[in-house]
Parts: sequence; structure tokens; C-alpha cells
Amino acid sequence: MSGSNTPSTENDEVAVDKFKPSGRFMAAFTSLAIVNLACALDATDIGVALPVITEAIGGNAVQALWMGTSFLLASTVWQPLFVAVSNVFGRRPLLVVALILFTAGSIICAVSKNPAVMLTGRSIQGSGVGGVLTLTEAIITDLVPLRERGNFLALISIVWAVGTVAGPLVGGALSQKHAWRWIFYLNLPILGIGFVGVLVFLNQDLRQRGLVEKLRKIDYVGSFLFVSSLTSMLIALSWGGTMYPWSSWHTLVPLILGAAGLAAFTVHQVVLGSASRPAEKRLDTLLPMRIFANRSTSITYMNTFLHGMILWSIVYYMPLYFQSAKSYSPIKTGLTALPQTLTVVPCAMVVGVVSSKTGRYRWSLYLGFAITTLGMGVLYVLDVGTTVVEWVFLLLVGGIGIGLLFPGMNLSIQASVPSKDIAVAAGLFTFFRAAGQSVGVAVGEAIFQNRLTKILSPYPELQLTSLDAISIIREISSLPPDRSNILKHAYADAIKVIWATMCGLSGVAMIATLFVKEYTLDQTLSGEQVFVDSAKAKNVGAIEKPSDDEAEKAVTGSNVGDTRFSQ
Repeated sequence: MSGSNTPSTENDEVAVDKFKPSGRFMAAFTSLAIVNLACALDATDIGVALPVITEAIGGNAVQALWMGTSFLLASTVWQPLFVAVSNVFGRRPLLVVALILFTAGSIICAVSKNPAVMLTGRSIQGSGVGGVLTLTEAIITDLVPLRERGNFLALISIVWAVGTVAGPLVGGALSQKHAWRWIFYLNLPILGIGFVGVLVFLNQDLRQRGLVEKLRKIDYVGSFLFVSSLTSMLIALSWGGTMYPWSSWHTLVPLILGAAGLAAFTVHQVVLGSASRPAEKRLDTLLPMRIFANRSTSITYMNTFLHGMILWSIVYYMPLYFQSAKSYSPIKTGLTALPQTLTVVPCAMVVGVVSSKTGRYRWSLYLGFAITTLGMGVLYVLDVGTTVVEWVFLLLVGGIGIGLLFPGMNLSIQASVPSKDIAVAAGLFTFFRAAGQSVGVAVGEAIFQNRLTKILSPYPELQLTSLDAISIIREISSLPPDRSNILKHAYADAIKVIWATMCGLSGVAMIATLFVKEYTLDQTLSGEQVFVDSAKAKNVGAIEKPSDDEAEKAVTGSNVGDTRFSQ
């Protein structure tokens, strides 16, 4: 636990950059915001529409939940690879690839007529979205000084909040009108606008290399080990306890293979990044192990993972509560997201502004997880008889905590790593959050299905319901009152266990935050891929380098703790 309230200035660069964004720079950032809006809509609109889509394409409960799991799994496993390859070929070419994947996946989902095609489309969509998310973080890191970065991260949070608010409403309205395919078609014009903006305005300087040299810099062995092993492990975690028992070979074999593969990948990365390795034989490692040597960085990554679990358990299982226990329509269910999503934006903005003005961010970690723990705890009281006023106020609490954490954790990670690793560290932030989201949905699915089966065990006539828990939701209200009431209470009680689990995980993160150290945000912008205004033929990442006197004045506090990053 840090023993000083003064931010550490251990990092090697502590001069304050004078940030003056040009019109072209803002146009490029706006293009990034537009494609992130499409990501936010796509991530949140399908949750409300799941019962309708599942029924329309002839799917079951497990396939319905895999529409979310496959998306998140694909989004997770490809993120580090996108960043690593973009370090060699540049951010924009990889962002274009991600947008093409996102567009192709959206079209496949829109025309799908069976679960297999839908799951294929969702996986391709997820790959593209993962690339967009992690490259957005890397690009902002390249272009914006750390002190100002909170403001731009807050703007992206606003875009996500708008998409998160609009997504359930759009998904609910279209699914209620049996026009669910337009949930995916609507991505196309938004992606088209963002795609053109990225091509026209986003121009970053990158050290020129020949094609052969570029191809040699990619870690092919590490990429294969990472993607295959993580996919194997996440698949096992996703179907353990639902599709197959935890003791089944279907679960154990991919779980063990995945764990062994990740262990081999870790060893490979350590050897590859060894300082004793000849420079000409060093590759761009997927995950630089030196990043995790910092206690604060490692703890914040763990908390980011837990934050992702908590967030996506709400996104996927809160609509399930309202549609089953409360018998809300898809549109009304979409409106229930407003209390949380409308509190996330102002809270994220507060953190961005305060951190930019004061250079402090650790307070948002303490306060954020404390409020999130409280917010997840109070959700346990949600039941069949909960009134509108009650659930509105219950949902507000969690929204405040989650909103405080979005920019706070990102700043914590980026402030604690050396400047040469910031882009990779930012990409890992989105990776760990996405990994948490994947596991959160899978864990929630296992908890819900197993708990629902146990609750309904005294009612033999309702046993099939637990195996088809999603598609049966639309029929609950039409059942005889006695059966309908049993099912409503069963769904509400099963979902309560998810909230209790997430409350405990948030409490763990809250305690871990006490051991996170605060670092100065007054660091120079030193990314390798700075913004270039082609009209002026010079860098405008909007940076004016400070004088030596200004740099000296920017250093606040004393150099406490270790000197790991000192030159």
C-alpha cells in the first residue's frame, strides 16, 4: 500500500506536453468515436432481442447465450494480436481490417436463418469489434498526452453510454416489430461513415520498414499459442456446467489444454523478450512480461478483468430479469437500462476532468469499487414484486460505481508503465476487460442454469423449462397463473445468485485497490505513431515540446519508491 499521497514520478518522462489539437485531428478522433458507437450498439441491442431471435432461427437456450459468448470470446482472443501487428504495419491498416470484419459479420448475422450461421456471424463481428476497441485505445495513447487522455477517454465513454442507452431501445423496438434483422443492418451505415473518416483523416507517422522486415517482426508462434489456448480455455469455461458437466471430458480436455498452452505461451514470451537475446532476433512480443512486474499495473489489470465480469453480467442478465420476472416487453426492458447508463456518462466525465485538472486518479478506484460493491449487493433485493421506483434507485447505485472506474483504471495502467509500453498496455486494458466480459457471461450462464434447475426440481412438469430458459420467456405470461408465478419467482431467485457473486468479486477488487500506487500524469507524449497533418506535412498530435525549464517545473512531489523506470 502506498504510504504517500504524492503521485510517484518514477517514470522516465515527466514533462507536460502542450496539446493543441487541429481540425484534422478532431475529425480523426470523431471517426474513431463513430465506429465505437457501432460497437456499443452491437454489444447491447441483442441482449433484449435474444428471445425473439432465438425463436425465429429455431435456437435453444444454450445457443441463445452463445450468441453473446461467441461474440465476446472472439472479441477477446484477437485483441493482443491486433495491437502487436499494428506496431509493425501501423494502426490504420489494422483498424481497416477490423472494420471489414465487423461489417462482414453484421451482414452474415442479418441474413442468418439458423443458429450455426448466426453464431458464425457473431464470432466474426466479435473479432472486428475487438480490433476496433483495442486499436482505439492504442491510437488515443499515441496521439494524446497522458494528462489530457482522461478527457478523450471520457468522450469515448460518452459515445459508449449513448450506444448502451440506444442499443436496448433499438433492439427492443425492432424485435417487438419482428424486424430483428435490422439490428444488424443498422451497423452498416454507421460503419460506412466511420470507415471513410478513418481513411481520410487518420494519418500516423510510422518508421518505414520493408515488407520482409515487417513480416519477420511478427511473433507467429506466440500468436498461435495465445489465440488457440485462450479460445480452448474460454470455450471450456463457457459450456462447463451447462452444455456438459464440469467433470466431463468435453470440459476438462479443452480446459487443461488451454491452461497448458497459456503456460507455454508465457514461457515463450519471457524467452522472446529476454534482454540477453540478440537484437536482430528479437520479435515484437504479444504480451511484454515486463509490464506485469509492476504491482500496481498487475492489480489494476486484475481489477479490470473483474470490472468486465461485473459489467457484462448486468448487460446480459438484467434484461433477463425484467422480461421473465416482471414480464416487461422488449421496448420496456430497453428503457430499464437508463438508470445505470445515464449515470455512467457523468461519472466518467467527472473522473476525466478532475484527473486532467489535478493529476490524481486513485480516488476514483477506491470510490468506484466501493460503490460498485454496494450497487451489486442491493440488486439482490430485486424480486417479482419490486416496484418501478424501487428498481430505478437500486440500479442507479451500480451505474455510479461502474462509471467512475472506466477512465480511472485506464489512467492507472497507462501512468504506471514506461512510455515505450503504453500502447501495448492500453491494448491490454481492453483485452482484460473483454476477457472478464467473456468469463462474466459464461459464469453467469452457469450460475443461472444450475440454480434454475435446482429451484424447479420439485416441479417435474417444468423441468424442460430450465433447459430452454431463454426461448420460454415469451410464453411465461400465457401460462396458467400458478405455473407462471412459479417460473417468475424461479427466474428472479436464480438471477439473484449472479448479483451476489458479482458483489463478492467487486469486494475483492475494492480490497486489492488499496495496494495500487498512484503515479504522476505529467508525462510527455512519446509514442512511435504520432498524428500527421498531411496538409501541413508535419506532426500535429498537437504537441509542442516543452523547454527544459518547463519540464523541471512539471515535476511534482518527490521520487519515492523504487527507480524501476529511471534512466
